[in-house]
Amino acid sequence: EDEPCLRADAARNRARLLDAAARLVAEHGAAGVTMEAVAAAANVGKGTVFRRFGDRTGLLTALLDHSERNFQAAFLGGPPPLGPGSEPAERLRAFGVAYLRRAIEELDLLLAAEGGPDRRFTSPVHRLHHGHLALLLRQAAPDADADLLAHTLLGYLNPPLIHHLV
Repeated sequence: EDEPCLRADAARNRARLLDAAARLVAEHGAAGVTMEAVAAAANVGKGTVFRRFGDRTGLLTALLDHSERNFQAAFLGGPPPLGPGSEPAERLRAFGVAYLRRAIEELDLLLAAEGGPDRRFTSPVHRLHHGHLALLLRQAAPDADADLLAHTLLGYLNPPLIHHLV
């Protein structure tokens, strides 16, 4: 479903690996998710896990993908105030509230999936969130530096900061 171009056996393996990883997160928290543990829980070789996801961060990011897709659908095309149809300032507030709720619900996994500094600001998800905020900020405050403000607002929504504040 997520990757229709995969061979049937590769798609089955991917689903088994993600199910196994989700079970490990539910049972032991994100700290319990190692490539070895996922391979054992899915009854596949460790190399299969590495080939499919690259590394632990890739695996954890794939686990977060479903909720991220739902979040993106809500702010890109869902009902107002998060989706189109409200004033930009209302949408900015709704984005922040929805982002924080999601972050609190998945904080353990978000923290574990947090890539190093080289990944943090270049991931497609971060770039989409930044671009969405910058667009709304340009609409709400045309004379402001929307790019810098978007980075600043996303800084307040950073999972390690949320963890610290909680």
